[in-house]
Amino acid sequence: MENLTRNNDLLIEDESKLNAKIQRRSFLRYAGVGAAGVGLLAVASCKKHTDDPMVSATIDVGGGDIGVLNYAYALEQLEAAFYIKVVASPYSGMSASELSAFTDIRDHEVLHREFLKAALGAAAIPALSVNFSSIDFTSKASVLAAAKGFEDTGVSAYNGVAYVMQNPAYLTLAGKIVSVEARHAAFIRDMISYGSFADSTVVDTTNALDLSRMPSQVLPIVAVYLNTSISANQLP
Repeated sequence: MENLTRNNDLLIEDESKLNAKIQRRSFLRYAGVGAAGVGLLAVASCKKHTDDPMVSATIDVGGGDIGVLNYAYALEQLEAAFYIKVVASPYSGMSASELSAFTDIRDHEVLHREFLKAALGAAAIPALSVNFSSIDFTSKASVLAAAKGFEDTGVSAYNGVAYVMQNPAYLTLAGKIVSVEARHAAFIRDMISYGSFADSTVVDTTNALDLSRMPSQVLPIVAVYLNTSISANQLP
């Protein structure tokens, strides 16, 4: 079982020339999880993920709380990889303020990815292989459209599985992560069309609630950006 009290720094792997050490202790303070909360995460992580990618071409995220965390981890891997690419190769005409904002979003997504990976420990699914060939990273319109899709889908994905979680510590973390994702979504939407941050395509105007999607709806949307096949057969 991975000891989450060790290694104060999480070394983020060198992806697209991103060489930065993220202070895990700082993120734990940000997430609002003390030593007791980390202990809960570590204990739950003792359950090893049973899917063997060498045996099956499809990676299943699993069931229960671990399945939900792995599902979130898969989405955060995808988003982190996307924003790492955006910052490493800015689109034509990207302003300094836009680059700064995308850098902040990149760092958020990397932190989310690394925290979920650490929390899952041995139960974490493998690193995913991404495929961004459908995105023109030199085009602002293409990058913003992809970012909007990732963020809107990510928020709806968290909303769609949160009710499954049994461990209060996990639910608290999910709530804090999805609220950050919603901030990203609002920012990206306003970059595309100011004031569209809460339009009827993402908010049910009758109830003033954010829309939600089940894994069976989310995974086909993100599949186009993945070489790795993912299933969530044990989740609702």
